[in-house]
Amino acid sequence: MNTTIVMQQMGVISILVIIGIYLYKTEVVDSTVSKKLSIIVMDICNPALILASILSGNITATHDDLITAMILGAIFYLGLVVLGFIFPSIIKADSNNSRFYNVMTVYTNVGFIGIPVARAILPDNAILYVIVCNVFYSLLFYTHGIVVLSNGKEKMSVGKMFSPGTIMALLALVVFWFNIKPPLIISNSVSFIGNATVFLSMTLLGVNIARSEITRGLKNIRIWIYIILRMILLPIVMFFALKAIHCDSITIMALCLMALMPIGNLPLIQAEKTGEDTTLLSSAIAITTVVSIFTITILMSVFTATL
Repeated sequence: MNTTIVMQQMGVISILVIIGIYLYKTEVVDSTVSKKLSIIVMDICNPALILASILSGNITATHDDLITAMILGAIFYLGLVVLGFIFPSIIKADSNNSRFYNVMTVYTNVGFIGIPVARAILPDNAILYVIVCNVFYSLLFYTHGIVVLSNGKEKMSVGKMFSPGTIMALLALVVFWFNIKPPLIISNSVSFIGNATVFLSMTLLGVNIARSEITRGLKNIRIWIYIILRMILLPIVMFFALKAIHCDSITIMALCLMALMPIGNLPLIQAEKTGEDTTLLSSAIAITTVVSIFTITILMSVFTATL
């Protein structure tokens, strides 16, 4: 992978996002259609893409690579949880918004955006790290995430941890570990479904940007500090830390890409369910999503050139 490939693939993704904005502005896709398509992407297409990546036969990673991915993924999310508690104090967030900045720090969009972007710009073996990050994300959000978001009022929901995406991610790891080869009719079906993910997820991303009140958050200095510290500085620190412990290039690029992801939608959905004021979350998601197109392109290109 070289800098040109990264820039070309991110350019393609940008075009798909613009198509999504156009579809919303021309009322081809409204909020209702977007919500239903999002469910299809999250519960069917994204999980299929994960499994299709494993079944493609292009992954040459070993069991040791998976164990390494699990260890580094656990360290990554442990570090994010700790940073989530520290970050609100760094930016001097008020007591009511501290919990929002906490979950914003930990729960970025490693699924809806992370999976298709990783498939577009990273080597096949990198999908192991993406899968592991998605598993940790789901396991953490419905335990740690909802407790933090509700200030301790909501209880952990073990049942919700095992969403279709989580189940498929775990299944993909089992398939990889035992080198399971399903019938061709199954693998082809999974592949066709997974191939729809990039187009649908990126156009839906454009729809979400178009319908968000992005201008409301542009004057919020704390969101910009978040972008600098969480979406730029943290990936750079991770890059040099992983390099210092002699991780291979795929490991470095995969984990740094996961660190570059914008804020995820799950905290917003959960906050809306409990009747919270979601102004900060919705504007922060929109702004970080737009900015991420540039930060991912620039930093991943720099990282690639540096390795």
